[in-house]
This record gives sequence, structure tokens and C-alpha cells, in this order.
Amino acid sequence: MKVKQVKVITLTVNGRAYDFDVGEGRDEMPESETLVHTLRDRLGLTGVKLGCDQGACGACTVIMNGKPVTSCMMLTMNCDGAQITTIEGLADAATGKLNGLQQSFVDHCGYQCGFCTPGIIMTAQALLDKNPCPTEAEVREALSGNYCRCGTHYTAVESIMAYVQQRKEESK
Repeated sequence: MKVKQVKVITLTVNGRAYDFDVGEGRDEMPESETLVHTLRDRLGLTGVKLGCDQGACGACTVIMNGKPVTSCMMLTMNCDGAQITTIEGLADAATGKLNGLQQSFVDHCGYQCGFCTPGIIMTAQALLDKNPCPTEAEVREALSGNYCRCGTHYTAVESIMAYVQQRKEESK
């Protein structure tokens, strides 16, 4: 009798570990499943948006192991052991209070329809994690892979720069 080998992968998403059985069975995750679908459909993290499904718009951006990635282009099974943060993971888990960057987008109207906003915020957060005081040019360069159909890139940049300025003032 042949025993079926089940591959199990583990993802740590927003600080919580999840195990997934990879396979073609009813309760298994297919090898072809992308990270965006795992996050949205299996974990209910719908702040991760599915835009183009081709890695061109940035709406599905999450932070994986400290770097921004388009989750529609990542096979989940290739993310075994990864540390992933979604837009939901930026807020305080106990209180639900938005982090400073998220709040700056609210305070400075850094969005219009909001569909692209989670990806933009995640890209900006990854930049700020590496460079706490980026220039406007560095912010614009970091956001070059994020597409906003509403044309609110300028308000997103303003929101990010306002947050950078706020952090500078608080550190004095």
C-alpha cells in the first residue's frame, strides 16, 4: 500500500503561524495557488486587493521577510517559512488602532476609492522600515510599481511625507 506524502508549509502572517497541506485534495492547497488567494480566500485578509493579477498594479503588495512583494506573483508553496505582513497587520492587534502611516493617509486624504491604498501603504511601510526619513524622490521611486487608477498618487506621497515629517518632529 502506497502512503500519500503530504507536504506541509508554514507561513507566519501578521505574527500568527499557519500550516497548509499542499496537494490536490479537498482540504489541501494546490501547488498553483498564489499568495494573494491564500491570504484573501483562506485567511480572510481582504485588505490585500487583487487588481491586475499580473504583478503590474501593486494592489496586492504585502511585506514578506522585510521586502514589498506583489502577492499575486508568488506561489504560496514557495513562501514556506516566510514572515508576511498585510495591511491588517500594521494596526495594533489589541486595540485596532491604525499605525502612524495608516493614520496619516486618513488625516491627509491619501486615497480616493481606496482600492490601491493597502498596496501603496505596504510599499511605503517597507521603505520606511529601511529608510525612516526618505526624500520625496525616494518615496516616488518606491511607489513606482503601484498604480492608482483614480490618480491619487500625489495625495499618497503627501500623506507619506507628512508622516515622515511628523516622525522627525517627534524625535526632536
